[in-house]
This record gives sequence, C-alpha cells and structure tokens, in this order.
Amino acid sequence: MDKIPLTRAGFDKLDAELKHLKSVERPAIIRAIAEAREHGDLSENAEYHSAKEKQSFIEGRVKELEGVISLADVIDPTKLSGTIKFGATVALVDEDTDEEKTYQIVGEYEADIENGKLNMKSPLARALIGKDEGDSVEVRTPGGVRSYEILSITFK
Repeated sequence: MDKIPLTRAGFDKLDAELKHLKSVERPAIIRAIAEAREHGDLSENAEYHSAKEKQSFIEGRVKELEGVISLADVIDPTKLSGTIKFGATVALVDEDTDEEKTYQIVGEYEADIENGKLNMKSPLARALIGKDEGDSVEVRTPGGVRSYEILSITFK
C-alpha cells in the first residue's frame, strides 16, 4: 500500500484521537451496553441498539485510524523549500476580488479548509503544486474558473 503523507501535527492529532477512542470511548460504550442489557428484552431496547450502533462506529473509526497511522509518512515541512509541494503554506490573492487567503497543503486525513488546511488532492492544491511565488493559477470550481496569484510560499 502507498504511504499516507502527514505533517507532525496531523499525525499527533490522529494519534490522540485513536488513544481517546481506545481509552475513553470504548470502555464507556461497553459499560453502556452492559447497562442496557440489564433492562431486559433486547429486541425492543432502544438504549441497547443505540449503544451497539455507537460501538460499531467507534470500532470502525479505530480500524481506520490504525490503518492510517500504520501507513503514515510523517513529513517535516520545515526541512523543505522551493516550489509549492506537500507541507507548503501558501498565501494567495484572488485576482478578481483581491481577497487574500492562506492555506497549508496537507494530506486528506488532516485537511480542514475552515482552518486553512487544504487537501493536496483538491483542485486548488493540484493547480498550486509545482508553482512558485508570483505565478498565477487558474482553478475550475463549481462557481466557474477562478484565478489566483501566489504571494508567498513558506515551509513552517
């Protein structure tokens, strides 16, 4: 299988979530299931079915996180330089609206557009990769084609 690129912060966040699920959520749901069983007939026990559903979600997420962590390739952006690539923090200006935005290009498991973490597989990130300061890129979006100028590239 392919390695999954993650920044140290992204890896640590996923690892913390995994530890929380295993040490807090899993024992809590086991207690909830045991408590629901004590209420008698399981076929009509909504608490039991709800707890089992939550347990299924937790176990699925644990498996997913264990898989991601086992394939993680932790990359330190501070050791990188040059053109835009994974880990780069890019300041852009929308050439139509003059709105400035800053994004860090990260892997899909740590992407969070509202916090400036741009999935490297997104159309904008794919357009930016390999470009340099001062370059302009055009990105096809659902709202039409957008043009951005790259103001700066940092690796932090």
